[in-house]
Amino acid sequence: MDYRSERVTLARLPSGVEIETTVHTYDGEADGPTVYVQAAQHGREINGTETLRRVHDRLTSGGTELGDGETELAGRVVAVPVADPLTFDRVSYTTPEQLDSVNPNMNRVWPGDADGTLHERMAATLWEYVADADAVLDLHTGSADMLTHVVFMEGDEESRALAEAFGTDLLLSEEAGEDADAEWDARDFGGKLRVAATREGIPTVTPELAHNKHLVEDAVEAGVSGTLDVLRHLDLLAGDPADGDPTVARNHLGRVTADDSGLFRADPDREVGERVAAGERVGTLYDPTTYEVLQRVETDREGILYSLTQEATVTAGKKLLSVALVREE
Repeated sequence: MDYRSERVTLARLPSGVEIETTVHTYDGEADGPTVYVQAAQHGREINGTETLRRVHDRLTSGGTELGDGETELAGRVVAVPVADPLTFDRVSYTTPEQLDSVNPNMNRVWPGDADGTLHERMAATLWEYVADADAVLDLHTGSADMLTHVVFMEGDEESRALAEAFGTDLLLSEEAGEDADAEWDARDFGGKLRVAATREGIPTVTPELAHNKHLVEDAVEAGVSGTLDVLRHLDLLAGDPADGDPTVARNHLGRVTADDSGLFRADPDREVGERVAAGERVGTLYDPTTYEVLQRVETDREGILYSLTQEATVTAGKKLLSVALVREE
C-alpha cells in the first residue's frame, strides 16, 4: 500500500494566515473504489478525529491490526481528520461572526463556492476530493445524550447500504427536496455534505457517534469498527461487515423543546434507545427560584427516544428530546 499525507490550504484569513488541514491518502495495490472520509466538520465533535487516527494505524500497521487476509487495500481511502480547523480550534459548532457571519455552519454550504464566504471556500476545496469519491463517510458526534446512529437520505438505496454496513442499531432516513417536511426545509439542510454528495450520485452517510468534546472509548471504537466495515462492504478490505438488524426511523421529527427557560430534570428511569408512546412523560421543567412547574415534558409521538438532554439549565426553545418515527418497511 502507498500512503501519503499533504497539507492543504482551505482558505485565507484577513491577516494572510492560511487555514490549513491535512489530507491523508491510502492507495491499495489493487484497483477498487475511492472512499472519502472526514471528521470534525463541527469542531467540538472530536471522536471522529480519533476514529480516523486509529483507522490510520490499522491501515498502515503491516498486518498487525486488521488481521490475516485484511491487510491488502483495494482502491483508495482519502481521510481528512479535521475538516474545519476554525471550529476545531474554538471547540465550537460554528465560527464566530467576524469570520463568517453569512455561513457560520460549514455543513450548510456544500458543495461550496471558491469565490464565496470563508466556509464556502473551505467546502469548495474539500469538495474536489469528495467529487472524485465513490462513497463518503462524514463522521459527526452527537451529545452525550444522543443514541449513536447513522443518517442517510430517504430513497437512496446505496446510501442505506452504507448505513447498514456501518452497523449501528438505529438508522435515520432523512427526506430532502420536495419530500422534505417544513421543519427540514426551514433549517436549510440542503447544504449538508450528505445531501449535496448524494444528489451528485455519491452514496453518503453521516454516522453520529455519541458524545462530544471528550474522547469516549465506546464512541471511538464504534467509529472504527463502522468505518472498517464500510470498507469491507465496498470491497476495499477483505471480509464481510458484521451482521446486524437495525431499526430504520425518520430523522428530524419529534423534537420537543422547552416552553420557557428554567431547570429541566429528566426522569431518572428514562434512557435513550427505549420505545415510547405519544404523551409519555420524560421530565419536568421548573422555575428554580419559585419551584413552579413550567412544563411537564412529554413525548409528542410514538417511536424511539434517541435524544434526551441531561443539561439541566435550559433556555426557552432549547431541544429537550427527540423521538424517531419508526419507518414501516
